[in-house]
Amino acid sequence: MAEDSPHTITATVKNLNSENFKPNGDWTVVVPRRGKQKRRNHPKIETIEQAAWTPSDFETDLERESKLMQKIQICITKLENSDFYRTFLNQIQTPQILNYFTSILASEPKMQMVIYGIGSIDSYEPPRLQLALAILIKRSFDWIGDIEVFDPVLSKTESQVLEALGCSVLLVNEQGRRQVLKPTMFFMPHCEAVLYDNLLQANWQAEFLNRMVVFGNSFKRYAEFISEFKNCLSFDRSVNHVLAIRRFSIEVGIETVSDDFFRPFHDSSWHFFNLDPEMELELKSINY
Repeated sequence: MAEDSPHTITATVKNLNSENFKPNGDWTVVVPRRGKQKRRNHPKIETIEQAAWTPSDFETDLERESKLMQKIQICITKLENSDFYRTFLNQIQTPQILNYFTSILASEPKMQMVIYGIGSIDSYEPPRLQLALAILIKRSFDWIGDIEVFDPVLSKTESQVLEALGCSVLLVNEQGRRQVLKPTMFFMPHCEAVLYDNLLQANWQAEFLNRMVVFGNSFKRYAEFISEFKNCLSFDRSVNHVLAIRRFSIEVGIETVSDDFFRPFHDSSWHFFNLDPEMELELKSINY
């Protein structure tokens, strides 16, 4: 869809396995173990640990940047002309989904997008297709604002190309712990479970959750997977918030339509939150 003909918000709205996450797009609920931590029901911005980040390489070359830009443009064109993207757009434009986005925006004109865990867009096609989808979302809807991107594996070349595409590469590793102070779409397809949990933990209040939408792995599938394998696999408490929030969220799965887009987008869902502003969220103990 051309960038000069955006939709407005008022228009009519994998198989799971027990391996570690791989760059080909597979994901699981197996997460790294952490030491015991005292969780806060009301996280404060100053308690969120962040670390300065720069690419491990300090050089880039114009030829490599040009080749990567060509690869991404090919992915954008491929995606834009696909049945998958047409189905994806039609779903967003149903009244139900548009109403969810309208509620998040409230009186704000724009919803910023934060992309976590995109992976190496130079080395693998699935991350390029995921990035292409994020770019097309921004082009298609004029209520999508700036795009911020972070993944610790990004190279200098990849960072330069992302900037050339109009994205901002974060210089801080937030570990997913961005507290939401304005309407925000978190674009996180196939991230590790702990990253979703960090995000939810940092926003474990109704006022924060109501300002955000998450596009990423199906939380329902996480719950089903843990329930199925709880007797033979060991999990720590790093997914407690993911499991607990399901009672207060609306999950809308997307259709991959064809095998061409299965790897980058399988089992992906929108997650919307609509909580009573006066609600006090609790994190109940969950037995795996």
